[in-house]
Amino acid sequence: MSEKTSKRTTVILDEEDREYLDNLIKENKERGIKSFISKMFDVYRSMAIYDWKYPGEYYSGISRVAFIHQEMLNILSDLVPKEKRRETGRKIGDALRSSIIASQNVDTKKGEEPSDMLKREEQSDVLKHLRILGYGNLFRRENMIIARNPFIADVEQLQGFLEAILGVNLKARTNVSPIIFEIA
Repeated sequence: MSEKTSKRTTVILDEEDREYLDNLIKENKERGIKSFISKMFDVYRSMAIYDWKYPGEYYSGISRVAFIHQEMLNILSDLVPKEKRRETGRKIGDALRSSIIASQNVDTKKGEEPSDMLKREEQSDVLKHLRILGYGNLFRRENMIIARNPFIADVEQLQGFLEAILGVNLKARTNVSPIIFEIA
């Protein structure tokens, strides 16, 4: 049986960077250098940071990504009539779904029939990708999708968004964070 060994790498940090990292550790925001570096690699891979065109242009698949204040999204959401919010969420979800297919090569839903739906593990991968992109702490537990601190604050829009991304029908069980959706 062969044993995998880790390769050691030396990273020389500028004094200012090392002080910053030491402060993060001292303030208990990071556990240590190794966990910090591992987290950075995860973010680098997940967000495809190598695709950033400095300064200020980032594309995830076919979509240009920009940082936006949640308040601005809430203002836009408030302009959508209440009866159209779920539909609007679905359109946003469909657009992001296309981007995820292009950038991650993961079709977030297999088809329209229940037997074609994503497996639980695949749904978890999609939800992790959404977490990394800042859509909130989204995860699946049994037949529920739980959204803690979701970026899309309107429950109807979030419901439509998640339905489009995951290819499932959802029923909202709560109206405030954490928002719990039951998979119908």
